Amino acid sequence: MKSWGPRTGAEEVARACDQPGCPNHGEYRAPRSRDALNVYYWFCLEHVRAYNAAWDYYAGMTPDEIEEFIRRDVTWQRQTWPLGARVSGRYRIDPARIRDPFGFFTDEPGERANSNQPDSPQDAAMRVMSLERPLTMLALKARYKELVKLHHPDANGGDKTAEERFKEISQAYKTLVAILTA
Repeated sequence: MKSWGPRTGAEEVARACDQPGCPNHGEYRAPRSRDALNVYYWFCLEHVRAYNAAWDYYAGMTPDEIEEFIRRDVTWQRQTWPLGARVSGRYRIDPARIRDPFGFFTDEPGERANSNQPDSPQDAAMRVMSLERPLTMLALKARYKELVKLHHPDANGGDKTAEERFKEISQAYKTLVAILTA
């Protein structure tokens, strides 16, 4: 493992400080440039502090180049591709390959993959609870507890939208329990 501090023991090499006119030993390394991060200047403590305070990684780059560099650095300088396949000017997602209970990847908000017929009460309740078939009582109870903790009015400071969502969840739970116990 590389040490960033002063060299000690057998590793210590008597180097002169790379600052012109400095009589001290160069014990601390500092990168020479952004393009050569493994090539170093060797400075004494006083000069390495001054060098680090003045060193600008982005020196010589325009603001647009800096922005592009930062954006590419988000993905570790690797190329990325959009999700899905290009179809008629839009990126489309294969609904058969993902679970999309909120309809984010469909053409219209609220559109479902099989929207030819209205939902049965059981399908509507399962959609509200974000559950899939096959449904067990154990899975239903676990999901209900999770949603109740998340949307309970006491946990949301009396928020009306959370209260309405809580009512929907409670009604869906009652519907599914009645179907499972029948």
